[in-house]
Amino acid sequence: MILSSEEALKLLEEAERLNPGRWVEHSKKVGEASRRIAEKLNLDTEKAKTLGYIHDIGKRNGQGTHHVIGGYKFLREKGYDDEYANICLIHSYLNNDINCTAGGVPNPDSDGYEFRKEFVKKHEYTIYEKIINLCDLMCTNEFMTLEQRLIEIMTRRGVDSNTVYHITEAIKLKKEIDGLLKCNVYSLFPEIIENIMK
Repeated sequence: MILSSEEALKLLEEAERLNPGRWVEHSKKVGEASRRIAEKLNLDTEKAKTLGYIHDIGKRNGQGTHHVIGGYKFLREKGYDDEYANICLIHSYLNNDINCTAGGVPNPDSDGYEFRKEFVKKHEYTIYEKIINLCDLMCTNEFMTLEQRLIEIMTRRGVDSNTVYHITEAIKLKKEIDGLLKCNVYSLFPEIIENIMK
C-alpha cells in the first residue's frame, strides 16, 4: 500500500499526541530537505518527502534507540509497502553496517538486533534511502550543515568507539550526493547560511 505525504503527516500528528517532542519537527524538516534534493535530481519528490516524514515514526512509542525496529514493525502492520517500513530500519545506519551509527555501537541484546544487523548488511540502499540518511544528519528542527549536526549529536550523546567511523562515512555520503547533484548540497538550503550567521 502506498503512503502519501498527507497520510504521513497524519501519522506524525497522531504520534506527536502519543510522544510529543522535537523529533516531530525534525521529521518534517527531513521530509522537506529530502524533497529539495529529490527535485534537483529529478526524482519523485512526493516519495522523498513521505519517506523523510516517516523515518522516525517508531518514536511514537518513545522507543529511543529502539525506534528503528519499532517504526519498521508499525508500518508493516499497517500494510504499507516495504520501502516505507525499510526507511525506518535503514535511516540510522550508513555503509550497510549497524555499527556505523550516531547512537554508539548497538547493544547485541537490544530488540531485533540480529534481524537489524542482517537486514542492513544485505540491503541495497536506494537513492531515496541515501538521501534520507544524509538529511537525517542535516536536520534538527532547522537545516544545518552535516558538520554542525554531527557536533550537535556528539554534544548531546557523547563520543563512542564508532564515532570517527560514522563521521567518515557520513562525509563520504555527502560527497556522493554532491556528486549526483553536481553541486554542494548546501546550495539548496539558503537557511543554512542564515543559521550560520545567527
